[in-house]
Amino acid sequence: MDAVEKRVHTFVRVKPTADFAQDMIKFGPDNKTIDIYIKKDARKGVVNNRQTDWSFRLDGVLHNTSQELAYETVAEKLVSEALIGYNGTIMCYGQTGAGKTYTMTGATAEYKHRGIIPRAIQQVFKATAHSVDPFITVRISYLEIYNETLFDLLSTMASNGTSDVQMAVVDCPQGVYVKGLSIHSVSHEEDALNLLFEARKNKYYTSSDLIAEHTLNKNSSRSHCIFTIYIESRFRVFSDVKCINSKINLIDLAGSERLSKTGSEGQVLKEATYINKSLSFLEQIIIALADPKRDHIPFRQSKLTHVLKDSLGGNCNTVLVANICGEAVHVEETLSSLRFATRMKWITTEPVINETYDREGTVKALEKEIILLKQELAMHDSLVNRSLVTYDPLTDIQIAEIKSQVHKYLKGAIDEIDIVNIRQVQEVFKQFKLIVSQQEREVEARLRSKYALIDKNDFAAVAAVQKAGVVDVDGHLVREEDGRDFGTRTAPFSSRRGGKKKSGKSNEPPKKEGIRSSRRDLDVFLPSKSQVIITTKDLDVKEGARNQDTANIDAELSKPAPVEDSQQPSSPPSKPVAFEQFKEECGSEISRIFKENKSILLARKKRSSTVAQRINFIKREMEGIKKALEAQKQERWQQGEYVDEKGQIIIDEEEFLLIVKLKDLKEEYRSGYAELQDLKAEIQYCQHLVDQCRNKLISEFEIWYSESFLIPKGVQEALKPGGNIRPGMIPMNRVMCLEEDEQERFERMQETTLPACPASVSFYKAKMKTDQKHTYTRTMSSLEQMRKKPGLITAAGKNKPLSFLHVV
Repeated sequence: MDAVEKRVHTFVRVKPTADFAQDMIKFGPDNKTIDIYIKKDARKGVVNNRQTDWSFRLDGVLHNTSQELAYETVAEKLVSEALIGYNGTIMCYGQTGAGKTYTMTGATAEYKHRGIIPRAIQQVFKATAHSVDPFITVRISYLEIYNETLFDLLSTMASNGTSDVQMAVVDCPQGVYVKGLSIHSVSHEEDALNLLFEARKNKYYTSSDLIAEHTLNKNSSRSHCIFTIYIESRFRVFSDVKCINSKINLIDLAGSERLSKTGSEGQVLKEATYINKSLSFLEQIIIALADPKRDHIPFRQSKLTHVLKDSLGGNCNTVLVANICGEAVHVEETLSSLRFATRMKWITTEPVINETYDREGTVKALEKEIILLKQELAMHDSLVNRSLVTYDPLTDIQIAEIKSQVHKYLKGAIDEIDIVNIRQVQEVFKQFKLIVSQQEREVEARLRSKYALIDKNDFAAVAAVQKAGVVDVDGHLVREEDGRDFGTRTAPFSSRRGGKKKSGKSNEPPKKEGIRSSRRDLDVFLPSKSQVIITTKDLDVKEGARNQDTANIDAELSKPAPVEDSQQPSSPPSKPVAFEQFKEECGSEISRIFKENKSILLARKKRSSTVAQRINFIKREMEGIKKALEAQKQERWQQGEYVDEKGQIIIDEEEFLLIVKLKDLKEEYRSGYAELQDLKAEIQYCQHLVDQCRNKLISEFEIWYSESFLIPKGVQEALKPGGNIRPGMIPMNRVMCLEEDEQERFERMQETTLPACPASVSFYKAKMKTDQKHTYTRTMSSLEQMRKKPGLITAAGKNKPLSFLHVV
C-alpha cells in the first residue's frame, strides 16, 4: 500500500491553576491559537528590542478539559487507525510538574481520572471483543530510560541495571526495537491494567532510593517512559491468511527545567543534566527532520532519540501533547514548550498499513510463478528447436533409464551419459550415491560376518576386553596361550580414519564376485575411528565383561540417595494440590453443595435445550403447514371456490385436517414456550446459586490456605488459645492484611460506582489486585521483622505502633 505523507499533529494542554496569568496567556476563538504577552522590563532602559509577544497556532488547545475530552481529541482516532494496521505514537512534552504523567497515565484512584494509556487499552480490547473475522492478539511492553540507562518495568527480575540480559536499541529492516525488553501477551483489559499499575508502583516505590525528589514535583519520575501496545490481526476469510501488525507508542517524556531557576544539586542535578541533554538531542532531531535539505539525521545521539526513530521520521502517525503551566513564573518554560511543538508540527511522516501474508499464501504465489516460468521456458525452447526438453519431475521410467545408464557407465559399456536438463544431473548423482552406500553396507556386512565391532567410546567394553586379555593397551590383538595367532589385528585406537592394513594371507577377506576392489579401495569402507574390531570367538568374553559392568551400574543406582538436610525449610504446596485437600477436609460440605447445585443446573440446561429443540421443530412444522395451506388456497382460487347457501367457502378434507393440525401445533408451541421461559428463570436462579457457592468455596479456601501455610509459625503460635494475642483482637481474615480490607473496599465501591459506569470493572479490579499484592508484601515484611526483633508489631506501611499488639 502506498504511503501518504502526513504531518505531526500537535496539541497544547494547560495545567489548571488558581494563579492563571490571564493578562499574559490568551487563547484564540477557534481554540487552536495561543498568544503570549510579556511586559517590557523598564530596568533595561529605553532602548529594548526584546520581543514581547508571540503567537502559536497548533491543532488544538486543551484548557480546563476533562481526561475524557483530552483522550477523544488527542488519541481516539490514532488508536482506531492502529487497529487497522497503522503505527501510532503519542508524546507528552513539557516542563517538570506540567501534568505530562497525569495526561498519559492519569490517577489510579478514580476511574474518570485515568489517562491516555488506560483509555487506549480499553479502546483496543473493546474493538477486540466486537471483532469476529480478524483474530486480534494484544501484547504490551514498558520501557524506562533513566540517566541514559534502559530499564524494563515489566521484567520479573529486579531491574537494577546489573542483570544478565543487557538491553540495547537495535536497528532492523522492520524498524527499531529494544533487545532484551520483555513483551507480555494479555487477553483481557484487566490483565493489561494490572501490569501497568504494578509497573507504576514498582517504579515509584521500589526505586525511591535511586530517584531524587524534585522541587517542582515531589512525585516526578525523572525518567522517560515508553508504554507500547502491540496489535496483531489475522484474517481467516482470505485464502492467503492476511496478517496486520501495528504498535502504539505512548511516551511520557521527563520534564525539562532551567537549572539556574530550580537550583538543583546532587542527585537531582545529575538527573536534570541527563534529561536536558537527551531533550536537547531530541530538539536537534526535530530541527533536522523539518529541514528538507538535511540528508543525515543523527538519531543515535541518545537512547531516547534512537528509540523514537520510527515515531519521528518513519512509518507512524505521531501526535505531540505539549503540557504547560499557566502561571506567570513559568512563562519562559511555556514559551520553550510551545516553540518545540511548533517545530514538531512541520515534521512529515509516511504511515502505511503493515500487512504480511502467511506461508500458505506465499506458497500459492510461488506455485503460480513456477507455472508461468515453465511456460516461458517452453516458449524459449520451442524458439531454439528444443521441443523435447521438459521441466516436470522425472517419471519412474525416466529414473529407471538413468539408473541403467549409470550402471553401464560404471561397467564401461558406455562412455558418457545423456543429459538434457538439471533434474537428470541431480538424478545421476543420486544414483552414484546409492551405489556407494550399497557397497559400504556390503563391505560392513562382510566384516561383521568375521569380526565383532566394539565402540571406542564404550570404555566399559574396551576395559573388559583388555582385562580379558583379548587386546592390549594399543588396541592390538594378543596371541592365545597355545601360541596360535588370532589371525587378525584390531584397528589401532587412533583418530585417523582408514589407516593402512598390514599384509598377510589370513588378513585378506575373500573378494566378492562382481565388485572390483583393491586393498586401497577396501580401506575406504573400513570401520570408523570410533570402532574396535575383535574376532567373533572373543565375543563371549566381551559380553560377560559388559554384563558385569551393567550389574555394577545397577547396584550403584540401587543405592539410596543421600538424605538431604532436614533443616532445609519446606515450601507450601501448590494451590491446585491444596485445593483438592481442602475440598476433602474443611470444605467438604461447601464442595458437596456446590456439586449438587451444579448438577441441578446442568439438568435444567439439558432440559431447556431439549424443549428449545422441540419448539424449533414445531415452528418449522407450522411453517410447512402454512405453506401447504397457502398452496391449497392458490389452487382453489385458480379452479374456482365452492360456497354453501350461507356464503361460506367449502374446503376439502385435506385442507381441513391441515387447519386442525396447525391449531394443535400452536397450542403445543405456546405450552412449550411457557415451559422454556420457566426453565430459563430456574437456570438463572441456579446459576446464581452456583456462582455464590463457587465464590464461597474459593474465599474459604484462600482463608484456609493463608492460615495453614502462609502465616509464619510464630504468628500461628500467638493466635492459638493461650497465645500472646487474645482471640478477637485481630480477625482471622485480616491476619495477612493489617490495613483496611481491599476486598470490602472494592465491594463498597461496586455498590456506588459501577452501576453508573459498568466499563470500569476491569480498571477497579486491576487496581484492587495491585493494592492487595503490595499490602501483602508490606505485611509479610512487617511479620518477618516481628519474628527477628520481638517487640511492637507495627502496622504495614506506617510508623505508628499499635499499642494493643505487644509480644513478649
